[in-house]
Amino acid sequence: MGNRVVITATDVICPLGSCIKGIVRNMRMDRTSFVRSELDPLVCVAKISEWDIKSYTGRNKNLRYLNRGASFALATALNALAKSGLSRAARDQAGLFCAAGPNLDISGEIPNMENKTMPEKELPALWMLRFLPNTASSMIAQLGGVHGENLTIGTACSASLQAIGEAFRKVRDGYLPLALAGGGDSRLSPGGILAYTKARALRTATDQPPEHYPIFDTRRSGFLPGEGGAFLLLESLDHARQREAPILGEVLGYGCSLDGQAMTAPDPQGKQPEQAVRKALDDADTTPADIDTVCAHGTGTPLNDDMESNLISRVFAQSLPAVIALKSWIGHLASACGAVELAILLGLMQTGLLPAVRNLEQPISNQIRCVAHNRRASISKAVIESFGFGGQNAALVVAPCK
Repeated sequence: MGNRVVITATDVICPLGSCIKGIVRNMRMDRTSFVRSELDPLVCVAKISEWDIKSYTGRNKNLRYLNRGASFALATALNALAKSGLSRAARDQAGLFCAAGPNLDISGEIPNMENKTMPEKELPALWMLRFLPNTASSMIAQLGGVHGENLTIGTACSASLQAIGEAFRKVRDGYLPLALAGGGDSRLSPGGILAYTKARALRTATDQPPEHYPIFDTRRSGFLPGEGGAFLLLESLDHARQREAPILGEVLGYGCSLDGQAMTAPDPQGKQPEQAVRKALDDADTTPADIDTVCAHGTGTPLNDDMESNLISRVFAQSLPAVIALKSWIGHLASACGAVELAILLGLMQTGLLPAVRNLEQPISNQIRCVAHNRRASISKAVIESFGFGGQNAALVVAPCK
């Protein structure tokens, strides 16, 4: 039997705020931050306003090489480390598992390209770093003093949950005493909005307010993009107790899989996503009946919601856990969604809030029990799911530490 793995520090920034208490408070008050995109009035987005990475790092010449998503990753990683109370020696042994999305801000990065010719003199010497997936990890290591085993993960919208899952395995199996895991992403640039619009993945409407984002509802028609990042510190329970660290929750099991079905659409049968969830349950030595809450991927796209609602109804047919969908509050944060939603889920465990699946009026299924209104309830054991383009699937089982 391996080590028990607990979470001892988190940091998050998302459209609802930059502290868990504030995010949960905004949920209680039914506040969101969806607005119409300046780039396309048919598209609504969830933005982070007044963002300045230097307020987290101070002046550093290498900040110029961070794209916006990478800057969210760096900021939350450094804040999580600051909250952790880790010594320099402990940081030196820590692992780093970082999710990264593509930099789609092509026109912003190279605004004056003409006839396929790049304006060489206008580019910074190391401009390519803004497009490399491991740039955020490099900066976290430099500024945070993290030097252990590491991995940069680019598995689309499941990436940060997989980063946490891989960190969990390394700590559980004794390869690392502790590991920092998470990610950051932003796809709100012209290139990002164009990419999702061309893929017909976004909800577009002019006759509804920006915050109208139905998920698991018959009126769903696509997702609303957001941005942000989160990092969590995972360590063995023994290591955490030895240094008297606060314990925010425990990771019990992890599962992942790959559809091999289509480049963007999930397998309509949900066979491999279901396997990821069942693997996580088996890994946690937990039965579906033990789960009282499912934090769904819940994108609001017709294909994902159909697949995921059917998956949940099959796996949890005998127990009907409460189903929440945090993207209805913060938007879809792409490769950062799993880490951000897990950080929020831990906050919900501590406060006893089950937030509504917002705008749910005409549920697509009566076989799952979506939370229709904010209510108080204790969360004793939860599954969190992330599914991404390319058929990437990941699931974690988490619980308060007992």
